[in-house]
Amino acid sequence: MFVLASLIVLSAAQGATVSPIPGQAPLDAIEVVGVAAGDFNPAMWQADTLNLLPDARHPLIKPHYAGLFRNIYAPSAVQTPEGWRVFFGAWDGVDTPNDRIYYVDTHDFLDFGNHHRIIDHGAFIHTCNVSAIRDKDGSYEIVCTAYPDKQGDNKPAYFTSPDGEHWNGDPAPHKATFDDLVDIEGYDKYTNADINGMNVLFRDGKNLYLYFADFHNFGHVYRATQIKGTHFQFDGPVFEGHYAVNDVKKFAGPDGPVYLMGLHMNQQHLWYALSKDGMHFGKEQTLLTHRDAADKYIVAIGWVCKDNRLLGVLYGAGAVGSLDHNRIFGRWLQRKVVFVADDGTRYEPDEALGPNRQLIRLPEGRHKGHWEVYAEDGKTLLAGPLPADASNGHVFKLDVSDSVH
Repeated sequence: MFVLASLIVLSAAQGATVSPIPGQAPLDAIEVVGVAAGDFNPAMWQADTLNLLPDARHPLIKPHYAGLFRNIYAPSAVQTPEGWRVFFGAWDGVDTPNDRIYYVDTHDFLDFGNHHRIIDHGAFIHTCNVSAIRDKDGSYEIVCTAYPDKQGDNKPAYFTSPDGEHWNGDPAPHKATFDDLVDIEGYDKYTNADINGMNVLFRDGKNLYLYFADFHNFGHVYRATQIKGTHFQFDGPVFEGHYAVNDVKKFAGPDGPVYLMGLHMNQQHLWYALSKDGMHFGKEQTLLTHRDAADKYIVAIGWVCKDNRLLGVLYGAGAVGSLDHNRIFGRWLQRKVVFVADDGTRYEPDEALGPNRQLIRLPEGRHKGHWEVYAEDGKTLLAGPLPADASNGHVFKLDVSDSVH
């Protein structure tokens, strides 16, 4: 069990200000910029007090419409020098219902570039559930689920690229082959294992790990260490629970490293678990519940990080239990700015625009009152009352020393 003894350490400096700046907000809201989460605060996660706002774009990323098959999910966001590269599995507006691997670049999760297909299903019916990392030299590694193997089950497949464009030495898209499949020495059930959408690639120093679960031996998440290429060595169980693991990230905490595991189970919730060593994770905690009918069935989770910050979460979800009409949605971990009118009415943010902007909706007209600024738990007061004079359609900026700009 992972237990934190330390108190919540605030990541914000004293003396925050909220000031009007030039710009256009939506006509029915105030837009506040500078609200992105600060350094990862493990005590807030242990206490399960997180101010996660849904992105106003619901969904955040849609499939293309060129073809008649449209089903996009399984996001894996990788930080790059220019912003982020979001890998995903999809029927991205194609003519056949075969999963393939794509990526899209974004500087800020406000605007997105073109979709690029990088892995074709090739010898398989599907290649999906991608987990990606970017190494210090700028090269990329990904693992995805390939179906079917020779036993008719799902297995992880491993791919590398020096530039994110050319995978396993081929022009894009690389056509997946049986040579790309991972083998795990020491897991005696591996030949007949069904590892479907539960394959997480994670580099910790010089070691490359694969976190996985097996539907034919369900109830645990396991870890294996890469020996070379597609060959891994079984390490053992790391988490107990009937969940699908989709992402693992490492952060520096006040008492040492903290590992964060993201979990789903095709239901209306997402979960997470914490660890001090990456090998022993505590009990799952609920991260979020679906917002409405559009994201009722959640099928994937991927963390969005910037250096030592957890900015939010992307997740694949859809409106039907058949799980074949999915889209990619977003929630953002943010400081909370509240407008309190002179009559005492409180107006809290209800949506975000990417990791660094939030929306507060006021009644029509001009309003006087004050601002209150809270930490990423939505409860710890950082600043306020600060004098406020605001109306919808205007933009304000939160200035805190460690805000993301």
